[in-house]
Amino acid sequence: MPYYQDAAVTIYQGDCRDILPTLPRVDLCLTDPPYGETSLPWDRWVDGWLDILSTDNLWCFGSMRMFMERVSAFRSWRLAQDIVWEKHNGSGFHADRFKRIHEHVCQFYRGEWANVYKKPVTTPDAVARVIRTKAHPPHMGRIEATPYVSEDGGPRLQRSIIKVRSCHGYADHPTQKPVGIIIPLLEYSVPPNGIVLDPFAGSGSTSDAARRIGLRSIGIEIDERACEAAAKRMSQAVLVVP
Repeated sequence: MPYYQDAAVTIYQGDCRDILPTLPRVDLCLTDPPYGETSLPWDRWVDGWLDILSTDNLWCFGSMRMFMERVSAFRSWRLAQDIVWEKHNGSGFHADRFKRIHEHVCQFYRGEWANVYKKPVTTPDAVARVIRTKAHPPHMGRIEATPYVSEDGGPRLQRSIIKVRSCHGYADHPTQKPVGIIIPLLEYSVPPNGIVLDPFAGSGSTSDAARRIGLRSIGIEIDERACEAAAKRMSQAVLVVP
């Protein structure tokens, strides 16, 4: 039985490995799993969840260390692309290393890339410029023309480094992600009226972002306090972008 449910959002409380096999097929999994990098009791990598997802399209938050140490867990998936989320603040656990103000978000898929839904996201901040035709770089092979570039400064493709302020100061969950970094990924990967799944839902950022753009979502969270925070968040009215 769902912990919370409305017309757009369903939240289950429990271990995602128990609940995932009971779910219908979804269009995308977008999630922020425990990285397993600290001694905090909740920060433990969960084995097996990647093998039982009800989709072949995945966006996964993580650190470089997490992805490298868990490479065998992603053995049945192929890497499509990676995004860097740049935060306004960050962690500095070691005085002899660069201050880390970013996280990775990687897209993986199974099957044929041609069968994966994708709708390129653009931003309206292109600067007017003169287009000059150049030879294709020999190391990149054949690259088709880029229709998003225009001489009048029209829209351009969303770039792979996305700067969004973190939830520091108001988060309900220790690793809560802002909806601003999630929405472009949903717009790119989920068709209209589609469904997104988050097996590590936390306080419900994925569901919040999904409902803001008219999508449905299923969240799973093992911590009842986080489920309570997510349910409270989902019960609040939100402006839906048509």
